[in-house]
Amino acid sequence: NVVSNVLPDGGEYLMSYSIGTPPVKILGIVDTGSDIIWLQCQPCHPCYNQTTPIFDPSKSTTYKTIPCTSNKCKSVRDTSCSSDGNQQSCQYRIGYGDGSRSQGDLSLDTLTLGSTNGSAVSFPKTIVGCGNSNFGVSREGSGIVGLGNGPVSLITQLGSSIEGKFSYCLTPSFSNTKSPSKLNFGKDAVVSGSGVVSTPLFLDTVFYYLTIEAFSVGNKRVEFGKSSTSEGGSGNIIIDSGTTLTLLPEDVYSDLESAVAEAVKLERVEAPTRLLSLCYQLPSSDEKLQFPVFTVHFIGGDIELNPINTFVKVTDDIICFAFAPTNQPISIFGNLAQQNLLVGYDLQKKTLSIKPTDCRKQ
Repeated sequence: NVVSNVLPDGGEYLMSYSIGTPPVKILGIVDTGSDIIWLQCQPCHPCYNQTTPIFDPSKSTTYKTIPCTSNKCKSVRDTSCSSDGNQQSCQYRIGYGDGSRSQGDLSLDTLTLGSTNGSAVSFPKTIVGCGNSNFGVSREGSGIVGLGNGPVSLITQLGSSIEGKFSYCLTPSFSNTKSPSKLNFGKDAVVSGSGVVSTPLFLDTVFYYLTIEAFSVGNKRVEFGKSSTSEGGSGNIIIDSGTTLTLLPEDVYSDLESAVAEAVKLERVEAPTRLLSLCYQLPSSDEKLQFPVFTVHFIGGDIELNPINTFVKVTDDIICFAFAPTNQPISIFGNLAQQNLLVGYDLQKKTLSIKPTDCRKQ
């Protein structure tokens, strides 16, 4: 039963794994909204400053570039050929919604994860991107671990060994104490017990779609409707551990913001960041903040969100509603909304199971 440690990092979550022989420890962003595993590699230009040494593939005895004639190269979107001596190697390129991007050699190397009994489990010949030109990603980590539904995501590559099952529990991202939690794969990833809500999971080419029927703020219900759907036409929002905020169609967001604004009795202030629009002054006294009960109505059941899921502290004395409008065709259920929920994916049964949990105790 394979497992990885997950650490909150200011709006992102980093998972630990090792790459190469001998294995080098890497922290990469946990991203259910993309499908390639990549890390920064030497030689690197331009690269962002990461706090750990940048991986040097020449020091790994199991590292190999993939030729661009291979089927593996053709299975990945947006690849091209580079002439490298006698062999043309496969080059990948990936960009993300926030403008960050990476390109480099699509390669094979041994990827190693931990397990519940403490021993390391190696997966030889895992397809990874060795990024030689990268821009705009978390400094604590190196690159991104795609856990989406595409052909080269970590989940797809682990394949039958995990029976299409994985789960995570994201600890509070902006709290003063950063608590690690676990990303489980296989049998240990089954979410069960009282309080579990299971909802259909629609598998797209990369994304995992869910269907939200409505939100409730107190007793005011805001319908979601069919504003954005997957390629197959099912589901209206993707679940994405790599995006911080929850992004909704403009009409749905506008109705939801009005309902929240009506229910929250704090002094409204100008938003310090252009991403967020509904912000409040925190009272200086110790009075208990009263927030309305916020419910997400999924097909299959309701999940009540806590204030840490719906509001984010942006300065010492200002909090903002952690949802935002998007004019993109894809709506996103982001990672702040997923904090302190045990979230289990079962790609064989095509269900997502959610259970309110104190993730620090996982």
